[in-house]
Amino acid sequence: MIYCGIDWAERTHDVALVDDSGQLLAKRHITDDAAGYRILLDLLAEYGDTEEDPIPVAIETSRGLLVAVLRTGKRRVFAINPMAAARYRDRTSVSRKKSDPGDALVLANVLRTDMHAHRVLPNDSDIARAIAVLARAQQDATWNRQQISNQLRSLLREYYPAALAAFEPWQNGLCRPAAHEVLKIASTPARAARLTRTQLQAALKRAGRKRGIEAEAERLREVFRADWAHQPPLVEDALGKQMLALLVQLEAACTAADSLAEAVEETFPQHPDAEIILSFPGLGIQLGARVLAEIGDDRTRFADARGLKAYAGASPITRASGKKSSITRRWIKNDRLNHAGYLWAFSALTSSPGAKAHYRRRRDNHGDWHASAQRNLFNRMLGQLHHCLQHRALFDENTAYPTQLAASA
Repeated sequence: MIYCGIDWAERTHDVALVDDSGQLLAKRHITDDAAGYRILLDLLAEYGDTEEDPIPVAIETSRGLLVAVLRTGKRRVFAINPMAAARYRDRTSVSRKKSDPGDALVLANVLRTDMHAHRVLPNDSDIARAIAVLARAQQDATWNRQQISNQLRSLLREYYPAALAAFEPWQNGLCRPAAHEVLKIASTPARAARLTRTQLQAALKRAGRKRGIEAEAERLREVFRADWAHQPPLVEDALGKQMLALLVQLEAACTAADSLAEAVEETFPQHPDAEIILSFPGLGIQLGARVLAEIGDDRTRFADARGLKAYAGASPITRASGKKSSITRRWIKNDRLNHAGYLWAFSALTSSPGAKAHYRRRRDNHGDWHASAQRNLFNRMLGQLHHCLQHRALFDENTAYPTQLAASA
């Protein structure tokens, strides 16, 4: 049996091959391009790599062109956590020496000694991988939009509270196109106070508003002309320029989030599992795509529902040593799936009577706090989702929560 370890970098990679006894058979330093990939594949073929019996590979990443090349065919690729690889390095060297060829050798020996303790990269379909790219990008764009919106809100609070009061009645006020158009023509409180009804109406029309333009323009005009505290004129103008620069970033973030959301809405329904995922209460297209992006469609990835729950951070973890024992939440988890699960459980409370009854039982009978009760609900729904995906069945409220529904009745 031959094992391969690859220490990857931005421009070059180090490769090491070892046998069952741990003897170093070969090592190479390859470039990150087509020529380097060809050298790697020729090296593997030289030591017995075939299409039916490929050499397993350990690497510290799960993405990139190198991983895509290695995953062709039936090859098993193991993505080793860099922290775990560092602990393996300490097993063979106490001097804390480190080198790229040495790390490649360490990764190869990880497979030689502990292959059973590490997980192969899942064999997801191409459409599942495409959905994962889009869903994660949309999630990142949403987080980025919220971060820039918070920065803009903090800046406006310093010198322009009238803008916050004007946009407060609007849902996601600072992210709306109407707010952007108004701020462009009124970057400071002094300029906002001089705006006419015609200018405000024109700004609302440019933002795409169709109804209630005159009434909304009159409301904005009254807010801007009210009595507010002001910064010194020079400071106010400087803050206004800073606000306009931040507004450009916010508009770009909003456009990116919206365009990626449209791409997810177009791609996700094409997946065979979309119908099952969307049958669950609280899961729409965007949230369902995020769940599918993290769990994939390889049914052999998780041996049972407990593995999926631990991966999502929904199940608790026990720490016991001597006479001390504690049960706490799981901190090492898939953060993206855990965040999607929080939103999923929160939405399910209003769309599923059984989920709401389960949540109330955890709060009233078990004394859970809100977050703990939601995490317990997410843990239960993950088990239901795993069952439905394995058996190709749609969600059924009466089957999922028979006890809670009877109690509610």
